[in-house]
Amino acid sequence: MTRAIMLQGTGSDVGKTVLVAGLCRLFANRGVRVRPFKPQNMSNNAAVAEDGGEIGRAQWLQSLASRVPSSVHMNPVLLKPQSETGSQIIVQGKVWGQAKGRDYQALKPQLLGAVLESFATMRAGTDLVIVEGAGSPAEINLRRGDIANMGFATRANVPVVLVGDIDRGGVIASLVGTYHILPEEDRRMIRGYLINKFRGDVSLFGEGIEAIGSFTGWQCHGVVPWLKAAARLPAEDSVVLERLARGSSGALKVAVPVLSRIANFDDLDPLRAEPDVDLVFIRVGERLPADAALVVLPGSKSTIGDLLDLREQGWDRDIAAHVRRGGRVIGICGGYQMLGHMVHDPLGIEGSVTETPGLGLLDIETEMAPEKTVRNSTAVSKEYDVPLSGYEIHLGVTRGRDCERPSAMIDGRPDGAVSPDGRIMGTYLHGLFSSDSYRAKLLASFGVSGERMNYRASVDEALDEVAAELESVLDPAWLDSLVA
Repeated sequence: MTRAIMLQGTGSDVGKTVLVAGLCRLFANRGVRVRPFKPQNMSNNAAVAEDGGEIGRAQWLQSLASRVPSSVHMNPVLLKPQSETGSQIIVQGKVWGQAKGRDYQALKPQLLGAVLESFATMRAGTDLVIVEGAGSPAEINLRRGDIANMGFATRANVPVVLVGDIDRGGVIASLVGTYHILPEEDRRMIRGYLINKFRGDVSLFGEGIEAIGSFTGWQCHGVVPWLKAAARLPAEDSVVLERLARGSSGALKVAVPVLSRIANFDDLDPLRAEPDVDLVFIRVGERLPADAALVVLPGSKSTIGDLLDLREQGWDRDIAAHVRRGGRVIGICGGYQMLGHMVHDPLGIEGSVTETPGLGLLDIETEMAPEKTVRNSTAVSKEYDVPLSGYEIHLGVTRGRDCERPSAMIDGRPDGAVSPDGRIMGTYLHGLFSSDSYRAKLLASFGVSGERMNYRASVDEALDEVAAELESVLDPAWLDSLVA
């Protein structure tokens, strides 16, 4: 019989995603057939699953950790926040509709069937399914119709382990408070808890474990230290942008405006991993640094909305000045669309604003269309004649004179555009910088020697390190019980 365990957090961003990925790799290394599952995810960092369709980037990473092909059934409901139209709802990989927050609460019961169907699919032919919750079960105002936490756990009869983040403080109160606020039906699903992101001497928390046990009766399955290798893994949520460290001083400076609807920003992780690259995320109220050699405009869930915000911040003027100084610009997906003269949205797909001028750096225009392009792709860089691989997730068709100079050939067809002087480039291909040969050529064009690393292999090594760390600190009896 297939076993399952669900990790739920006492709050958001407690580290569930990394713990699930680490546990998936831990059991995969033991020869266990393991798969990840997240009933409902809210993220603009999406991936294209190997069976087609969109899933959260975190579940793609967890499938990599499990050493199994990614599937749309690993994340049956994906919410992608956009502009005033609320969130786009992806069900089993395909666009299902869109809704504002309050309306979505009423829609959730309609999605439970798809969630349970996907969970059954994941359990078939598998020894263990490790489920990740979303947010916190203590958000009892969202309990009615819930499909992300206890609503799923009770319906699917999956036991729960709570995760508390000690780094943010108040971990005892968060665990004990969750115990007291949950109704008995939900409370009986909990089999214990984990303490995550601990720094220092674990023995100092002994009395804390005793206190939690006295209030709840729950068993502690382990105290997990701050996992340094997790920094080398793609991040799921945009909240981590606030904590990303800058690179080495005096290195090649790459500036990235943090758009309000930024999407798939893990495209930038390979650049951030380069020791000679200073990747600077520019927040609201900050100016683009004048000494940046390259500006990267990342993906966006709402191109028009982010273009309006970009202008409000004055970043359009900063980018224009950057180009006048001889700087270079790369736009990816929504960032590519922003580089043109105009973005048209005649059907109001993104909201009430149906067109807006772009930055005018490429001789192109984009028109939004309801058909969504979702596919994994292999490509060749036209500039450097090196192989690329990645994925496409976008709305809209881009045309114009600069498209006659494509940036890449994707599956044999031209993609993107390049300015006549070669300093402005756009592409629909996510994962561009993951190509080691492309990244090396790009950095060399700035006179910087890139790290001769295999980026994808470094992610795999980080997963192994996280798994080894978890195996050393988690209760071995509890780990064994998950597959006994």
